[in-house]
Amino acid sequence: MTDGDLINVGLFLGVIVALALLFAAGLKLPVRLGFAPRAISAALVIASALGVVILANAALFRHDAHLDLTREKAFTPSAEASRVIRGLTEPVEVAYFFQKQNPGAVALGTMLRQLERENANLRVRLIDADQNPALASNFGVRTYNAALLSAGARRIEVVTTDDREIALGLLRLLRKREVVICFAAGHGEYDIDNFEFHTHFEGAQGHSHDASGLAVVQMEQHGIGRLRRALEKLGLSVRKISFATGQPIPDDCSAVVEANPRTRYAPGETDMLRRYLERGGSAMFLIEPDYELDDSVASLLAQTGLKLGNGVIVDPKDHYFTDEQMIAVSRYGSHPVTRGLALSFYPGARPLEMIAARGIKVTPLVASSPEAYVIADRLANANNAEAAAAPRFSKLIAAAAEGRLGDAATAPFRLFVAGDADFISNSFFPYLANSDLALAALAWLTREERAPTMKPPVEVLPTVTLTNDQMGGIFVVTVLLMPGLIAFAGGAMWWLRR
Repeated sequence: MTDGDLINVGLFLGVIVALALLFAAGLKLPVRLGFAPRAISAALVIASALGVVILANAALFRHDAHLDLTREKAFTPSAEASRVIRGLTEPVEVAYFFQKQNPGAVALGTMLRQLERENANLRVRLIDADQNPALASNFGVRTYNAALLSAGARRIEVVTTDDREIALGLLRLLRKREVVICFAAGHGEYDIDNFEFHTHFEGAQGHSHDASGLAVVQMEQHGIGRLRRALEKLGLSVRKISFATGQPIPDDCSAVVEANPRTRYAPGETDMLRRYLERGGSAMFLIEPDYELDDSVASLLAQTGLKLGNGVIVDPKDHYFTDEQMIAVSRYGSHPVTRGLALSFYPGARPLEMIAARGIKVTPLVASSPEAYVIADRLANANNAEAAAAPRFSKLIAAAAEGRLGDAATAPFRLFVAGDADFISNSFFPYLANSDLALAALAWLTREERAPTMKPPVEVLPTVTLTNDQMGGIFVVTVLLMPGLIAFAGGAMWWLRR
């Protein structure tokens, strides 16, 4: 139970106690006052009772309490939406045209009323679209459950029954500047224009994205469409850029994302990236283990204080499910990108190294457990002699760097580098904290880490996610402990009755 629920319960109990005291006082109150005739006494008692009722209703109206006793909190706004509403600094109006036969729309109306009480800058109008078709037509509404969000002359429409979508719409409505995320294209990178789901053919039953996943044939449109749609819901603009044109990276690119390149850079393309960073640009490099990094890109990363290692990290201790190459991480370095992150996982990652670079601050963000080691061939057996002889220590997976790049730099750059790109792909983006990490990294790169943020809802099937230790605990309890206790109880009963 949250602090708000405790306060509301206290208010509810206070009202009950006050009613009980009024009832007790009513029993003791004489029907006739000694200084007045019966009619005047009755009028005074009635007037006093009405005054108490009016004052009590006014107090309840000004201090309304909300109790949601459903397990799912179906009528309580999400914490993310409440945080966005409390941060409003200018008047905003929400006109919600709902369909009363839709339980989700009715619940959203209740939540909007709750949100309205959290900030005086929010004004909510709930309109039954069936009973007010002319009003809906005047607003230009053509569908049920449409919310019109307006602030001054700005207006957007959101069709939803989810309060988080309303909060995301408010973030888009109140955005003061256009933020453009530029995705690199031309080197076989993950595409942002795709089906937004797990898009590949299965070459093997029960496949994964580790070594056995190499038997999977990916479709042409396999990519990061879910990330692109999440950015659009946040009100960010998304664009593709190609280094092959020879044109400089546009200045309006708030951040450049290089996600899983497949071919080497041509001469001059790395120089465009360098000049962009010297101008104070921001970039995200997500490089898979099987990509051979060319010398020009490696030299650029070295100037930022980072070096990409070779091979694949294997972590026998902290991994997702039974795949030791799918690194599970729950502890992070202290940085705005990792603030409040839960468990995330990285399917096949190469190690990073931090090296000395003048004027550059490098922060380690994501690392494996101290039991991890690196193998050169991801198809190699983890029990072979190479794995047994490999040194074991924590391997860096992702890091952030910032500073001025070279003497020609005019502004400080920001850089996020990870030895894995699959964690933001459609297959893994919506699960656990992978999307939180990706969106937090882009917010930091665009210098909006202090702005109100929230994660857009992503459509996924309901899942139960367990770490390797949790699975081991369940195995011990259900397979060993419970049957053992039953066997012990049966043996003890036989011994006592023999």
